[in-house]
Amino acid sequence: MTPTLYLRLATMVFLHYFVWSCWYNTLSVYLGKLNFQPEQVGLAYGTTAIGALVSPFLIGVIADRYVSAQRLLGVLHLFGAGLLWWISQQTTFGVFYPSLIVYTLTYMAGHGLINTITLTHAPNPAKWFPIVMAAASAGWIAAANVVNFAGLADNKGMFTLACGVAVAIALYSFTLPNTPPKGDAGPMSAGKILGLDALKLFKDRSFAVFMICSFLICIPLSFYFTWTGAFLSEMNVANYASKMTLGQISEVGFLLLLPLLLPILGAKRIMIIGMAAWAVRFALFAYFHEQPTATWMVLGGILLHGMCYDFIFVMGRMYVDKAAGDGLRASAQGLHAVFTLGAGMFVGSWLSGVVAQHYTNAQNVHDWKAIWLVPALMSAALIPVFLALFREKSADTPSA
Repeated sequence: MTPTLYLRLATMVFLHYFVWSCWYNTLSVYLGKLNFQPEQVGLAYGTTAIGALVSPFLIGVIADRYVSAQRLLGVLHLFGAGLLWWISQQTTFGVFYPSLIVYTLTYMAGHGLINTITLTHAPNPAKWFPIVMAAASAGWIAAANVVNFAGLADNKGMFTLACGVAVAIALYSFTLPNTPPKGDAGPMSAGKILGLDALKLFKDRSFAVFMICSFLICIPLSFYFTWTGAFLSEMNVANYASKMTLGQISEVGFLLLLPLLLPILGAKRIMIIGMAAWAVRFALFAYFHEQPTATWMVLGGILLHGMCYDFIFVMGRMYVDKAAGDGLRASAQGLHAVFTLGAGMFVGSWLSGVVAQHYTNAQNVHDWKAIWLVPALMSAALIPVFLALFREKSADTPSA
């Protein structure tokens, strides 16, 4: 890949994830200032899951058949910029929530589009795709630090900033290399788009156990994304928005370690370690509430993010790729996304709001220990189930 092409694609990825990071990390802090109830905060975080469920139709039906990917990306971000400005003006849940749903439908569709553009133009996708996508972590970290040091973590400025950057990537998208639609590839169906053709893989008990556990682990996972910003803010952790980006730095480190650990530990042990990491992380948060001077506990919980995410999601995608084989690879990955980023994250975001509502008193004071122990116990409970029922075949372990 030429340096010019790399910079063009990496800039696209950087800006795309910058937009998301502007508001997602500290949304719960801002909504708390608007006096939204915890259940409403949970529903707000669940909008990205709705987007993950519906957006494949935009990609599968429109981008693959009718419109160039870079043009659709530009149109979606331009429309999204208008929605972000509108959202920044809303202070009632009845308007804010449906507006955010519409926005996330446009934004989450962009994930597939940037993947398509990168994979189409990278001369060696297996080598260059992860290198280009590393710009996603850079964009996420950069946005979080801008939000933190510009004082936007608890006000509508997070959406205003996201709006401005969305306009920038919208205009930039029209300059990207042309990525025309693939044309008519036969009849399109909801089953094909959502990966339902891969349901036949559930005949394998281990694959079924893996998919069900992947769905279930996303439920406690959602607690982290929904409440960490508000938790750190209430615990008076300085520069908490910036400190949360340590998780993305950790993610890059564990991603590099994964190919080295896979031949030694195997897929099953790595995924069990990932589940255990979630339980440990939430336990650290729970007991940091009682020892607010023990900053190592909260920093340790954040730094576990790489192990939590890579050992579950990246390893999971690799397992699905190997288990499905060539014939069902695309459908299986789509089904995995529906189970995790779609259904799992939606249920988890909703439940995180219900739990937080239950453990918040009339003075709007959160019982953080109780809130964090719920996902800790849920994560820990999955370990013996996965350990007992999942059988790893030698062929299931992807080659590093």
